[in-house]
Amino acid sequence: MSAGSLPRRFAYISTSGIYGDCAGARVAETRVPAPATARARRRVAAEARLRRWGRAGAGLATRVSILRAPGIYSESRLPLDRLREGKPALLRDEDVYTNHIHAADLARAAVSALFFGLPQRAYNISDDGEMKMGDYFDLVADRLHVQRPPRVALADAQKSLSPMLLSFMRESRRLVNARAKKELRWRPVFATPAAMFEAMAGAATDG
Repeated sequence: MSAGSLPRRFAYISTSGIYGDCAGARVAETRVPAPATARARRRVAAEARLRRWGRAGAGLATRVSILRAPGIYSESRLPLDRLREGKPALLRDEDVYTNHIHAADLARAAVSALFFGLPQRAYNISDDGEMKMGDYFDLVADRLHVQRPPRVALADAQKSLSPMLLSFMRESRRLVNARAKKELRWRPVFATPAAMFEAMAGAATDG
């Protein structure tokens, strides 16, 4: 591919999992990645490769934006099967902070990054919520009128959950999205998952 045919702007959706476990701390993009899983390590490698590629244009560099997204949800993308199967959540004292972004807000952030993203720059694309994982499952269960998940200790969860699910239960962080708001001129329409359910209820009432 010739330099003249390279895209001038490129947005890559990565994962907030590249930060690893942060013990519930608030995390900005300046935090050094510490991926704890193979999939997160692959994303770190992909981010680095894309940044190198973006800088290698010999005067025609591609402006690469890295969008670090947490758990993506939408009206049709909720953990309903998990709730119906009765998979547990952690006891509140052992639970982890988790982060979310509505699919439409993530799409809007990607478009904003193509227009306003700075070269080879990372952005946390997360809503404004600070929820623990079990509280998120409780919210979804209550709004969808299904049973809340049982709460168990991590030691007990290890006996019944897959390594993939357990990996999420071992990482706690609260993403800071101030850079995306300032530089991408972006705001989440759904500031929290509860806001989506409120919008759904309002639409049902109007209908």
